[in-house]
Amino acid sequence: MVQSLLGYLALDSQRRPLLIQVLKELLETWGCSSAVRHTPLEQQCYISKAILVCLAHLGEPELQDIRDELLASMMAGVKCRLDSSLPPVRRLGMIVAEVISSRIHPEGPLLKFQYEDDEMSRELLALATPEPAGDCSSVSRGPSPAPVDTESPVEMPEKAVESDVPPTQPQGSDSELDSDDEFIPYDMSGDRELKSSKEPLYIRDCVEALTTSEDMERWEASLKGLEGLVYRSPTATREVSVELAKVLLHLEEKTCVAEFEQLRQSALVAVTVTDPEQVAKYLTSQFYGLNYSLRQRMDILDVLVLAAQALSRPKSLQRRSQHGPPVPGTMCSPALAVSQTGNVAAPDWQVVVEERIRSKTRRFSKGCPQRELSGVPNEFSSVAGYFFFPLLQHFDRPLVTFDLLGDDQLVLGRLTHTLASLMYLAVNTTVAVPMGKALLEFVWALRFHVDIYVRRGLLSAVSSVLLSVPTERLLGDLPDELLEARSWLADVAEKDVDEDCRELAVRALLLLERLKDKLLSSSSPQP
Repeated sequence: MVQSLLGYLALDSQRRPLLIQVLKELLETWGCSSAVRHTPLEQQCYISKAILVCLAHLGEPELQDIRDELLASMMAGVKCRLDSSLPPVRRLGMIVAEVISSRIHPEGPLLKFQYEDDEMSRELLALATPEPAGDCSSVSRGPSPAPVDTESPVEMPEKAVESDVPPTQPQGSDSELDSDDEFIPYDMSGDRELKSSKEPLYIRDCVEALTTSEDMERWEASLKGLEGLVYRSPTATREVSVELAKVLLHLEEKTCVAEFEQLRQSALVAVTVTDPEQVAKYLTSQFYGLNYSLRQRMDILDVLVLAAQALSRPKSLQRRSQHGPPVPGTMCSPALAVSQTGNVAAPDWQVVVEERIRSKTRRFSKGCPQRELSGVPNEFSSVAGYFFFPLLQHFDRPLVTFDLLGDDQLVLGRLTHTLASLMYLAVNTTVAVPMGKALLEFVWALRFHVDIYVRRGLLSAVSSVLLSVPTERLLGDLPDELLEARSWLADVAEKDVDEDCRELAVRALLLLERLKDKLLSSSSPQP
């Protein structure tokens, strides 16, 4: 519909001034920061598509007349969208800015962003470069079969008959006799690259290599082997845990190492799991510290969540996730079980006989006997407070280079999602009730935030509290907070502009209703 309407304005020269006026008004709305914050993503995408269609229909002379206005609107809109916490909104700003820049500055250097090539991006770029109207005519397709007509299939036999010289063999015919395709290549899958420096065997050697070593091979080997070394040497790691966490937090890539960020994060998570109390104190104190980039602050939040997941998971599940699931049928086969326990391989005839017996035997239930997992304490229970409460202390205090309630909304959104994850991982712990109370107070202070990503995190935090805190403690210790949260959730589910926020609010309301029904069923007298 948009293409048809704008195409109608572009067909007649008397209506083309209306097309220019439409483009100006669309760019004015597109560059409004209030519209970016309070408009649904679908409507922003609709306006962006209309802008690209207008630009495709306007010629270069018409764009040069309004060049300054287009540039001013583009700069305002790009700034608002790059400050957004939602990747689709940022991507819209990047694509529209690239197209506008290429149209108003065709002779200058092209403006180029790095963004994900998804379906929405391809659709927008297709609207920006529509096919000319003449492509549909048969005249424009006329020259395409010309090479086929000029080379008649009859000409080649005639030339072959007229020439008495036999056709020469291709130059590569002799080389085919010397080909080595019949030789079997060597299996080099298990080969390793020879390195002059060995992997360090001690934690202190790794710290020294990562901080002072000029040998890049030793530096790379230390980074790659640090995670396994930390898990193998927990006592030595606890002696230098805070120092090692500081080194990894400030570590920069000196060489082109494959998956550098993943190796650095995995090592930092291993150090936090090994010495959770001391490292969590250090990381949470540095989150609000000076002279840290936004990337480092978000790395701290990611490490805290991953370490909390590892600590809250039972050790047996950790080993099972590290080594992968067992092969189906391995533990169910009696022959293989005997060969594994007795370290003596069963003869072939015995395997055949047992297979025949197994195929002829009828059983009412078939399956491997599973051992019950032994109950183990939740290691995250004793240290959950060190992960959680320091992150709530200074969120409303702006720093020189860090303001969560100001321009750094992306980090605030990540903080809300981190707190929700930590609350969920603290289920059935003694500290869950004070954590839930503090988190609801945090949500109540930010419930009217304008950023969509922040509101999604707040709604997730409410659901985490309802899932993690026992029902009796919720209604006994937090009745006022639940009533306030209920009215706010109902308002969000009805009036919020973001679809995901409305869905999260509805889920939280369903959890509240389920808690109320559970309480009523437990309090009703039994007949």
